[in-house]
Amino acid sequence: MKQHRETKQRQIILNAVRARHDHPTADQIYLDVRLVDDKISRGTVYRNLTGLSEEGIINHVKVPGADRYDYRTDFHYHMICTECGSVIDVDMPYDNESDKKIAEKSGFKVLRHRMVFEGICPQCQKKMA
Repeated sequence: MKQHRETKQRQIILNAVRARHDHPTADQIYLDVRLVDDKISRGTVYRNLTGLSEEGIINHVKVPGADRYDYRTDFHYHMICTECGSVIDVDMPYDNESDKKIAEKSGFKVLRHRMVFEGICPQCQKKMA
């Protein structure tokens, strides 16, 4: 894995991810970062988000629509609203037994699994009623 330098821009980007708990997209992070330093390019934000997630400092959440970023790096699940696109953490313990069962059946050394549940959030349900 490539070693990344600790730069002012990288720290601003990391702070922007850690400041949000709504699983922002790279574009949302870019807009937040530009409020702090208007010279940071979109490419710099994207490169640093990739590096930070590859290093395990932040979590890259792959969901339909646009990938999201999460300040939480512990193993946990996510829920996405199919109406408004909001992403939240699911308050449910990580299932280590699934990792063991899949490893036994596949022969793989399972490092983790990621699960995204899809549904309609309470706010959107109210709008639909």
